[in-house]
Amino acid sequence: MASVKESLWDPIAGFGVTFRTMFRGVFTEEYPFEKKPTAPRFHGRHQLNRWPDGLEKCIGCELCAWACPADAIYVEGANNGEGEQFSPGERYGRVYQINYLRCILCGLCIEACPTRALTMTNEYELADRSRESLIYEKKDLLAPLLPGMEEPPHAMQPGTTDKDYYRGNIIPLTAVDGGGDK
Repeated sequence: MASVKESLWDPIAGFGVTFRTMFRGVFTEEYPFEKKPTAPRFHGRHQLNRWPDGLEKCIGCELCAWACPADAIYVEGANNGEGEQFSPGERYGRVYQINYLRCILCGLCIEACPTRALTMTNEYELADRSRESLIYEKKDLLAPLLPGMEEPPHAMQPGTTDKDYYRGNIIPLTAVDGGGDK
């Protein structure tokens, strides 16, 4: 036989959340017009980074593609030409694609990258109307050229080796050539 508590109080207590929230004010998020900032370590759109002189950090090793559980990354490496380099070292990523229809934004590709060439930005608006526009090519993923950077291909900074780049001992070209633009 049910006690008084079970028969009278339990049904009322079950509606407690409903009754508490029924009289609160309505909160409407004005998303497309007012965007809230994301957390600093939010995993958004990918970005291929550059060295301070403009050379690409990607060496075409394909480790990011191997680490991707969704098989969303395609990389084709190629050899750098003599004096005309896209990245320090022997190779660079000639073709780099990320298919955002498959990407689950997990960040495993970031962890696999030995040169920190691939990072994730805070950009989260990745929707589009066509499937083709959600396959980002290398030109879409490359970080923009900042002041002091030169568009690759070009030679490495005079007097530097690959190890100087990987150790981070590279400064922007404007600091090397006295501040003039090329």
